[in-house]
Amino acid sequence: MKIAVTGKGGVGKTTLSSVLSHLYAAEGRRVIAVDADPDANLASALGVSREDAARIRPISDMGELIEERMGTKPGSMGGVFKLNPKVDDLPEELGFKMGGITLLIMGKSKAASSGCYCPENILLRRLLRHLVVERDEVVIVDMEAGVEHLTRGTADSVDAFVVVVEPGQRSIQTAGVVKEMAKGLGVKNVFVVANKVRGKEDLDFIKSGIGGMDLAGHISFSNSVMESDIRGAAPFGHAPQTVEEIKLIKTAIEKILNA
Repeated sequence: MKIAVTGKGGVGKTTLSSVLSHLYAAEGRRVIAVDADPDANLASALGVSREDAARIRPISDMGELIEERMGTKPGSMGGVFKLNPKVDDLPEELGFKMGGITLLIMGKSKAASSGCYCPENILLRRLLRHLVVERDEVVIVDMEAGVEHLTRGTADSVDAFVVVVEPGQRSIQTAGVVKEMAKGLGVKNVFVVANKVRGKEDLDFIKSGIGGMDLAGHISFSNSVMESDIRGAAPFGHAPQTVEEIKLIKTAIEKILNA
């Protein structure tokens, strides 16, 4: 299973990504959780301590690694560098392991937002393609609000592209934009997850706003999730209602994919 989770900033995609990672790991599956959002906070949501998280070095910051694999220094534009660098050893060498989950942090670079043709961009995109297309593990990618990390040939290998929305016009507009971008890359299965739902009125608003997009389920507004964030703890162990709702979302997505 390869799942990419996206949505406007603050809608709760990292909470969904972290809980899905723990749910698959609890089934005995090997999971690679990828933080591909420049505003990286998946480590905290997974329950990685602040001290350990501070020691995880984003791949985009590894200048020596980028130069070694690409044949040129990070930030180089227009030079000659490798288009198919070796990346298959990076999850084992660089990933932070906790239980059955390996966490990889892509980091802040021009790779995601600008599409620049530079060494760090090529390396990160090649790594993501390797994870999605060539690995046997469950891969959960916590992305920023778009599909910039994905390219044709990677996007169409993602099993489920999940857009998290909250009750609000901007969030739903983002979902529509992401759907069109995903379609342009050949993504077959785009789902919506409604988050921070306070009741039927919120859910009806989201349903009416997403048009024909598939709603995989909803997550209720939760003080427990907010408290776990404040404490730097994983929602998986501190927000049982949220975990149960995400279990239903996971089941619904798998049922559609296996139909």
